[in-house]
Amino acid sequence: MFTGIVAAIGMIEEVSTLAATVGPADSGRRLVIEAARLGLDDVQVGDSIAIQGACMTVVQLGGPMSDQLAEGRFAVDISLESLSRTVGLAAPGMVNLEKALRLSDRLGGHLVSGHIDGLGRVAAFDPVGESWFLAIEVPAALAKYFAFKGSVTVDGVSLTVNRVEDSAAKGVTRIEINVIPHTMAVTTLGRLKVGDFVNIEVDQIARYCERLMASK
Repeated sequence: MFTGIVAAIGMIEEVSTLAATVGPADSGRRLVIEAARLGLDDVQVGDSIAIQGACMTVVQLGGPMSDQLAEGRFAVDISLESLSRTVGLAAPGMVNLEKALRLSDRLGGHLVSGHIDGLGRVAAFDPVGESWFLAIEVPAALAKYFAFKGSVTVDGVSLTVNRVEDSAAKGVTRIEINVIPHTMAVTTLGRLKVGDFVNIEVDQIARYCERLMASK
């Protein structure tokens, strides 16, 4: 579990094919991520780290005992299935990082599982006063999970939905969000532009409520 409060921006430095017997199009990837600012002293192989909102398992750690990874690096394996449902994990680039939540930690954002529900498309991203106005078009199938002042996770960042607009003609739902300067500075959201795709995770409470209501 995570909170959607990004702890550091890391960098995917290397992307390699997992299976040597098949082509790149048919295989998952191993990612090597530079994460010195995250702090890896308390991380072990097998721990979970959210990368751009997607929960991944650490399979290798850099440091004095490693002859393959330099200090401040860790590696994860990502399946072809996960690659097909996410963005920002298939090539080198900056990524949002968050360690798994401890039961004693403050819940600064909201409960986040690290399971991506779908991809959204940035429809608008404009400065408004000291903040930024972010509009994202999400698949209509996810529309029922969004509500005014509800929570959403975008590329691993916990954000508040300020407006929801359904568009039957376009087959999408538009959510509007205010991004404060601090969030722009400490996450990768400041690098977004109109037309970019982002990883979306809906609020877990909304997901369970929908299931309960459907069972009635």
